[in-house]
Amino acid sequence: MEPILIPTEKGIYCPMGDFYIDPLRPVDRAVITHGHADHARTGHGHVLATPETLGIMEARYGKKHATHVQPLELGGKLDHFGVAISMHPAGHILGSAQVAVEAQGQKIVAAGDFKRALDPTCPPFEPVACDIFITEATFALPVFRHPNPDEEVKKALGRLALTPEATLMIGCYSLGKAQRMTMLLRKNGYDGPIWLHGSMVKLMNLYERFGISFGDTRPLTREENPGDGDIILCPPSAMHDRWSRRFEPLIRAMASGWMTVRARAKQKQVNVAMVVSDHADWPELLQTLDEVAAGEVWITHGREDALVRACNMRGQLARPLRMVGYDDHGDVES
Repeated sequence: MEPILIPTEKGIYCPMGDFYIDPLRPVDRAVITHGHADHARTGHGHVLATPETLGIMEARYGKKHATHVQPLELGGKLDHFGVAISMHPAGHILGSAQVAVEAQGQKIVAAGDFKRALDPTCPPFEPVACDIFITEATFALPVFRHPNPDEEVKKALGRLALTPEATLMIGCYSLGKAQRMTMLLRKNGYDGPIWLHGSMVKLMNLYERFGISFGDTRPLTREENPGDGDIILCPPSAMHDRWSRRFEPLIRAMASGWMTVRARAKQKQVNVAMVVSDHADWPELLQTLDEVAAGEVWITHGREDALVRACNMRGQLARPLRMVGYDDHGDVES
């Protein structure tokens, strides 16, 4: 039996329903898993996504990012030309969804990006039994075993406690990671102001409109500066530019799954390397494959070959999709 989804140069395509999942270029019909820019692009005719993802796309690209949009809640299901499409929590960021596609007795789940760690800014990942599971492979090497994020945050807060006259600057991606870091800081006892780089304000406000409360967050302006012992969140690219120098003395920290790699941490010239990731690590990828119990696994964007080999050693059919255009997330989004 031929799969009801096929990989193409434009993205994962469903011929029966004539739609793409996370297409790499403008198409007539797109189903979007989440709002990160390598998955959610502009210029599509029709876009189906969760209300939160549509909100993110509008905030980033404007109301005319697509000709027509249709929201589908997590847990929702619709029929499109005889193809059942349903959305299931991916646990990656606000609104992130696994897209389940079912027709002709076959079910395929495209997970998009996902994580298994609990995150109060989005519903937890939901394993969905299927015939074919399409998984990311960002951290698909045995070396990647993410530590407890609370302990990583405590490292940075501990460093700040030892240098109370300094300001803690945390480099993190503006969508997903900044919001999660804010909640982790609150959970671990920091109740002071969290100052936001200008690029983060719109998305933080969007999360709050969807019911996520962050406490005292403030946009950084020319008129206001953080006090001693305060915390700044900014994109990694801003941590060493002229903008950041006005806040010295600084403790610079970076929150990314790539901080596991010492060379990357050293390259970023940070005082505190925080291994906090919004992607599944190696044990979590294998756990997920066990739970969805798919007969076949398709692997995309990341360390595809290592995960293919692990699947084969476990007696599971697997194939790398070799799709060019999805970022493996470098240092920023992961």
